[in-house]
Amino acid sequence: MIFLGLGEVLAVSAAHGQGVRSLMDLAFEALNLPEFAEDEAPADNTTIRLAVAGRPNVGKSTLINVWLGEERLVAFDMPGTTRDAITVPFVKDEQKYELIDTAGLRRRGKVFEAIEKFSVVKTLQAIESANVVVLLIDAMQGVTDQDAHIAGFIVESGRAVVVAINKWDAVDQYQRELVMRSVEQRLPFLKFASVFTMSAIKRQGLGPVWKAIAQAHTSATRKMPTPQLTRILEEAVQFQQPKRSGIFRPKMRYAHQGGMNPPVVVVHGNSLEHVTEAYKRYLEGRIRQAFDLTGTPLRVEMKTSDNPYSGKS
Repeated sequence: MIFLGLGEVLAVSAAHGQGVRSLMDLAFEALNLPEFAEDEAPADNTTIRLAVAGRPNVGKSTLINVWLGEERLVAFDMPGTTRDAITVPFVKDEQKYELIDTAGLRRRGKVFEAIEKFSVVKTLQAIESANVVVLLIDAMQGVTDQDAHIAGFIVESGRAVVVAINKWDAVDQYQRELVMRSVEQRLPFLKFASVFTMSAIKRQGLGPVWKAIAQAHTSATRKMPTPQLTRILEEAVQFQQPKRSGIFRPKMRYAHQGGMNPPVVVVHGNSLEHVTEAYKRYLEGRIRQAFDLTGTPLRVEMKTSDNPYSGKS
């Protein structure tokens, strides 16, 4: 498609990320900078990509500056200071990290400027590419709808997560109780994640957060041997069988690991399409407890074996 003799025209949607990757690929190709081609870079499995995400002005840049021990990132008491996902290398306890400071995600109705829409896309991409995400919540405001949306996207992306409530020093006991209650009520799908209170600006409570980050990454990359998974499955079924659906009762035979970061457990058997979501959550709880999968989502998939007699009279 050519308009006004200007060459090919690309259709993109910055708000939804459609066509953005193709646009970036063409831009890098024109610049002739192959060293920036992400797909050609060798994978570094020893470096943990750690993203700090949250609403505007919750203290993301301040927290990373404190970790780094210097004012590397711009931190200002006004929403929108960070416009792009910024990556900074960091080493702690001989472990290499890439710290990613993301732009604060506003409510959709407040995203007006095109550059800010692009920053939202970059933030979502940074979350998807991270190994662990620290979800930063403002203790002065509690858990908002936007916090819940960000948390939901983290879980949907399968990222390991640590919840950190910042500015804990700035609120009284009553507000603290309200905040903790709002975490329980508005983020029930993050029960697998550790929750910590801290103050980035006063450098309080940072040690436990680092321990939880390491734990979450270990959980997300945990190897689960097939014999052990199958034994856990058998014990779970003996304790509580899946409900019958009409003439069908799901029969589970064995389980194996189907992926990591997030961990995926594939259960094989017969009539497993009738397994309820409640029973999947029950199995998830048993597997979590057995392997201590704190801080990471866990996906349990059912795979029904083919019936060799299907279609035969």
